[in-house]
Amino acid sequence: MSVLISAAELHEVLGDVTVLDVRYKMGGAPGGEEFVRGHIPDAQYVDLDHSLAGVPGPRGRHPLPDPAAFGNAMRWAGVFAELPVVVYDDWEGRAAARAWWLLRHHGHRDVRVLDGGWSAWVAAGGAVETGMRLPMKGDFEPGPGTLPVVEVDEVIGFAERAVLVDARNPERFAGEVEPVDPVAGHVPGAVNVPTGTNLRADGTFRSGAEIAALYAASGVTGQTEVGVYCGSGVTAAHDILALAHAGIGAALYPGSWSEWVADPSRPVATGR
Repeated sequence: MSVLISAAELHEVLGDVTVLDVRYKMGGAPGGEEFVRGHIPDAQYVDLDHSLAGVPGPRGRHPLPDPAAFGNAMRWAGVFAELPVVVYDDWEGRAAARAWWLLRHHGHRDVRVLDGGWSAWVAAGGAVETGMRLPMKGDFEPGPGTLPVVEVDEVIGFAERAVLVDARNPERFAGEVEPVDPVAGHVPGAVNVPTGTNLRADGTFRSGAEIAALYAASGVTGQTEVGVYCGSGVTAAHDILALAHAGIGAALYPGSWSEWVADPSRPVATGR
C-alpha cells in the first residue's frame, strides 16, 4: 500500500476517508487559525503539540504521546479503525508524517499522507471549507506500539552497528548553528540526510527510486538497519515516510537531539 496519495486521488475518495489537518510550522502561524480560514471539506484539525506529542521534558521537546491520550484525540477527530485516513499539512509533509507514523505505530492499517499537502490541494482546484468543525466520535483504539524505535540508551550502539540518520538541516547537524536546543552538533557516528532531500522543488515527494538512490549515498539500503532522529522526533518521521515510499524500513529515535543533549554527559560531535 502506498504511503502517499495525490490531490487528484484524494478528490476521488473524499467522503470515504477520514481527513486530518495537521498544519503546523515551527515558529509559524498557529495551525488552528489556518484551518478556520480554509481546509479540505470534512477534515478535522489535529493540534500537533497537544494531540501528537506528550509534555516536553527530559525525554525531549515532542516526546511520544501517551497511547490512551493519543487514542482519545484520534477518536474525537473521527478516526475509525476500518476507515482509511489521509493526513495533510502545509509543511511539506513534516507534521503529517508524525501523525502517519503514530497511527501506523498504534495499529491503524491504512494511513496515507497527502503528497504536496494543502498547497497541492489548492493548486489542483480542490474544494475549500471554512470555519471550525464540531468534534466527531470515531472508534480507533490504539494498540501497543509496533513500529521500531531506538531508545536513548541504545543510540550509540545503534550508530556503531547500523546507519543512524540525522534529518536536520546540514548547518544544525554540523553544529554551526542551533536555533532551538541548548547544545549544537550531532550524535557521534550519525549521517546527515535532511528532510528536504526527500522532496522535489514543488514540495511533493521524489519517486521511490530517486529516494533510494539518494539515501544509498549515505549507506542506507534495503539490507541495512536504519534509524532516524531530528531535533525533537517530529521531522524524523518525514525521512521514515520517504524511506517507506522507497520500500525501506527505518526505526525512530523519538527523543531525538532535544533528549540527547538534556544529559550533558552524552557525547556530541560537530562538523560535516
